[in-house]
Amino acid sequence: MAYDKFNILRTTAVPLPIENVDTDQIIPARFLKATERKGFGDNLFRDWRYNQDGTPKEDFVLNNPKYKGKILVGGANFGSGSSREHAAWAVYDCGFRCVISSFFADIFRGNCLNIGVLPVQVSAEFLQKIFAAIEADPNAEFEVSLEDQKVTILATGESEPFDINDYKKGNMTNGFDDIDYLLNIKENIQEFAKSTPL
Repeated sequence: MAYDKFNILRTTAVPLPIENVDTDQIIPARFLKATERKGFGDNLFRDWRYNQDGTPKEDFVLNNPKYKGKILVGGANFGSGSSREHAAWAVYDCGFRCVISSFFADIFRGNCLNIGVLPVQVSAEFLQKIFAAIEADPNAEFEVSLEDQKVTILATGESEPFDINDYKKGNMTNGFDDIDYLLNIKENIQEFAKSTPL
């Protein structure tokens, strides 16, 4: 399944300055029965976001109308815990195209890259600058350039580079998942198969 091409993302951000956010908090296990990648956004951070009667918790950031945007900014060790793909699906389905943290669990990072969410790992110091910029102005914008592998706080001009695997970078630039990538080089694969004896 192809996803939105990612090149430059310029948007406001939603702050979640909580460390060690695990995948069960991102999407509780009781919502893992669905097999399609749809509808998970409604249950992103379900137990933090809603009361037992289904009413929104006013003090949770996703329920605060002053925070919006396509970037979710989390604390250190974001996405730890079980390997459920559904956590990345929920982030994507809620409208986020980038998650910024000072450290990601490896499996969560991989799951995000597989579905078109860019995990941007920055230093702890730069992460605090991002949180401070949002606290000073909830409408502060940030620019994430995949081509330049750089995230910038537009209000101050401060920026920091980030790393990404070349293969995953190419896939995100083209809006490919792993299957799309293989389909894109189908002719090359067929030619290789013809020229390679069994």
